[in-house]
Amino acid sequence: MQELIGVNISPRTQNFLEVIRSYYQLTKPRIIPLLLITTAASMWIASDGRVDPILLLVTLTGGTLAAASAQTLNCIYDLDIDYAMERTRKRPLPSGTVQPRNALIFAIILGLLSFTLLTVFANLLAALLAMSGIVFYMLVYTHLLKRHSTQNIVIGGAAGAIPPLVGWAAVTGNLGWTPWLLFTLIFLWTPPHFWALALMIKDDYAKVGVPMLPVVEGEESTTWQIWVYSLLVVPVSLLLIYPLGASGLVYGAIALLLGAIFLKKAWQLLQNPSDKPLAKSLFKYSILYMMLLCTAMVIDSLPVTHYLVSACAENIQTLMSAIPSL
Repeated sequence: MQELIGVNISPRTQNFLEVIRSYYQLTKPRIIPLLLITTAASMWIASDGRVDPILLLVTLTGGTLAAASAQTLNCIYDLDIDYAMERTRKRPLPSGTVQPRNALIFAIILGLLSFTLLTVFANLLAALLAMSGIVFYMLVYTHLLKRHSTQNIVIGGAAGAIPPLVGWAAVTGNLGWTPWLLFTLIFLWTPPHFWALALMIKDDYAKVGVPMLPVVEGEESTTWQIWVYSLLVVPVSLLLIYPLGASGLVYGAIALLLGAIFLKKAWQLLQNPSDKPLAKSLFKYSILYMMLLCTAMVIDSLPVTHYLVSACAENIQTLMSAIPSL
């Protein structure tokens, strides 16, 4: 394995806790929570706010295992890049704390556990969708696109948009317009999110020859495309209200506020393409945006929210009817 990628990594001796920590780091755990919250939001909407806690736990666990498998496989494939970049050289594989062969076995075990768990306790469709995420992430994004196309993030973003499909399928056993809209929303959100990061570390990508958009087409082109995708994200997020009717006014109010901030930050970056602090601000906010947007979906789906909104509407209607007409 090491000879194939042209990197000679010497094994390092570790105690048990260090081994556990190294394998945990292989899964890039900071990425996974965002995938899980999109899964959970989809499940809450699909169940009309009455999600089965056991099914939720099983689906999130299966999704975690699938994402961890994909990230571990990505670490193996990108070992040569990670070894060359200062920022990633201390990761478990390039630092020698985990050997590629062991990482591959670990990834396969994680994937098998995910498929088995979702098949047995959710359904086959949810399990197959989770596996399709791994395949797409590795075959399409990591292998075909990442090192060969400036559109790697755009097309590859479909892998990160699959979790809502998994969550919806786990609850309903099928797919409809709403989960595909959630898929589209995350698909469109991914380029502004990742290109903001790429603007911050474009020199690292240039060093290892990865054709990220800022490296090949420059900062101005990148910030323009970030702006275009941001303009698409906000109205798409509102389609959950109309015409789909999957979410209501509470979600809509929060989505409008979050979207306005998103557009403001994207516009500021468009005016200052080389400003890395602005790129960092947009990158961090994009994570917060998606997390809060999904939280709004969950809150809006709850029966108590529906009751409170209906009660408020009735009170307003009563108050208006009590006012003498002119």
